[in-house]
Amino acid sequence: MLRGVRSIVSAKSRWRSSERIALRVLENLGYKIIDIHRKVVVKGIEVAEVDAIAEDGDGVKYAVEVKAGRLDVSGVRQAYTNAKLLSMKPLVVCKGFVDDAAKVAAEELNVKVIELSDQFLVDAEELEVIVRESVENVLDEYLESILTPFPEISKEEIKTLKAIAENPTITEAAKALNIDLLDLLNKINKLKRKGILPKTRSYGEIRRRSKILLYKFMFENRLNNILERLEKITIAFGESKKT
Repeated sequence: MLRGVRSIVSAKSRWRSSERIALRVLENLGYKIIDIHRKVVVKGIEVAEVDAIAEDGDGVKYAVEVKAGRLDVSGVRQAYTNAKLLSMKPLVVCKGFVDDAAKVAAEELNVKVIELSDQFLVDAEELEVIVRESVENVLDEYLESILTPFPEISKEEIKTLKAIAENPTITEAAKALNIDLLDLLNKINKLKRKGILPKTRSYGEIRRRSKILLYKFMFENRLNNILERLEKITIAFGESKKT
């Protein structure tokens, strides 16, 4: 059964899945994802692209390469070169090394490697429980956000939520608002203190909550408009009956 499922998953889909998992792992390890799919430009010419730019707790920036499989010597050299061109440190997220040569090359070139488990083996019952609990947790989170009364929020804060919801990285959101990254982080922290955004370092979770809040805000506005129209119609109908 699992072999059949794996055979219909394209290499591109596997890589995209690997990228999402890798970025989530980095966030869980305390890294902040500040950009994705960064172009490497030398003298005005695009020569390469790195999968992400991450920053650790000390402010050190890493050029991140994500490998769906294992890392070989060529991959180590690529990560090292791209990071050097961006004046950053190299970091690779992968499923381990192809051989000892790749491991030695990574050590010698100071390429940081975060290894992911090659595969997760669970039986059908365990898989069913994992999927069901994950879906229930997501539904609980969304329903809580929808049913909780909308907090006091300014037009400026709505503008911030809109920029976060529409941009895949925090750097792009800051550019959309025409402010620097630190200013946006301060705005996000303010929204966290007010209970509008979740207290998490994951930009992905903050972005999802921003989308939910915007949908809810638009829905409540439309509902209020409908109620106002109905009230006007009721008043007009009552006055017409009097005459």
